[in-house]
Amino acid sequence: MVSAPTTPTSDIASAADSTRDKKNDLTLPIAAVILSGGLARRMDGQDKGLIELSGRTLVERVLQRVQPSVSTVIINANRNVEAYGRYGVAVVPDSLEGHLGPLAGLLTALQYYDGHLVFMCPCDSPFVPADMPLVLQTALMRHDADIAVATDGERMQPVFCLVHPRMTSSLQSFLTAGERKIDRWFAQANTVEVSFAPDTDAFRNINTREELREAERLLAEKTSI
Repeated sequence: MVSAPTTPTSDIASAADSTRDKKNDLTLPIAAVILSGGLARRMDGQDKGLIELSGRTLVERVLQRVQPSVSTVIINANRNVEAYGRYGVAVVPDSLEGHLGPLAGLLTALQYYDGHLVFMCPCDSPFVPADMPLVLQTALMRHDADIAVATDGERMQPVFCLVHPRMTSSLQSFLTAGERKIDRWFAQANTVEVSFAPDTDAFRNINTREELREAERLLAEKTSI
């Protein structure tokens, strides 16, 4: 990761400009993009966002958790657009063709909500912390970073991140050059890592029927507390 830069002290004008930029950043709204554009090969191609977990779809559970912390939400989906549309938020397919992965969904959101910080998370993570967008925003602003990415205390969780709108052109160039790996793009930016330990369920996702059953058991436990 690129270390957070320090504000120059030898150049008063530069320091003043930096301070003004940070104040402007504090006013930027947060848009969330819930990634539902994958092919879900491990779920026999079934659209994971529309799979039910204890009576509610996965995308609905993620939406209800993150929506209170952001200004607006879009669902990034490349199929079943009508089904996703019933949740009352915009449904937007990848702006680039070819199912290029989560970064394509992120780029779509950055383009769709020009001038917004964009929080990205997957549709199959029903236990994502409700305050994650705000916690990442605090770290992003404190370090004057381009990207704030969540970690579990040991490993980076790259599909849970908050990205500054100034990174839109960088991401588009990265993808059109044939690159796909999130960590490679993060390494090109001023990226700050934010630990959500010890919340062991924050990044729990659902890729198999067995994991779905385990999530149902965990949800029942949390509800009974």
